[in-house]
Amino acid sequence: MQNLAKNLSGKLLLIVMCFSLFACDEQEDIKVVDNIDANQYLGTWYEIARLDHRFERGLQNVTANYVKKQDGTIKVINRGFNAKDNEWNEAEGKARFIDEANNDGTFRGKLEVSFFGPFYAPYNIIELDKPYYNYAMVTSGKDYLWILSRTPQLAYPIKQHLIAKAKELGFATDELIYVPQTTEIIHYKAGPHVVP
Repeated sequence: MQNLAKNLSGKLLLIVMCFSLFACDEQEDIKVVDNIDANQYLGTWYEIARLDHRFERGLQNVTANYVKKQDGTIKVINRGFNAKDNEWNEAEGKARFIDEANNDGTFRGKLEVSFFGPFYAPYNIIELDKPYYNYAMVTSGKDYLWILSRTPQLAYPIKQHLIAKAKELGFATDELIYVPQTTEIIHYKAGPHVVP
């Protein structure tokens, strides 16, 4: 019975995530990062800060993991720990770049993500640490913003730089939630994003 309840709550989480994201606008006026090496972007990202939304409310130790599939799309696994319920919540979806690859095989930072059926929501990379891919800032509309890092903590000057840029772009940075990341719960190692 407990497994059934977890499965139902997991499906409900997916549905809520889908419709919340699907309702977002694409923010055509915000410039996305170009010349992204998709393989460098793969791997695990730790959520450093986000604007509040119901499908992640109360979650800490939030990560997003991106894995390339044989068909060229990207498997997305979002995971977070709900301390109140003392359990992990996980949602699996897929992502794809909207535009064709550039001549050098890189992409514009405009993707779409789906957690439920044929419905896709925008995923726009508006800041990215190149060439190392150690941090990123992503949006899915004016009410949605994520600051991501390859490690559970992000250096203060970098964090302040990203927040200042987000504020300049019109995001409500005073409403950002700084996500607790407990290294005792999540173990991490350097990923394939590191340039030799």
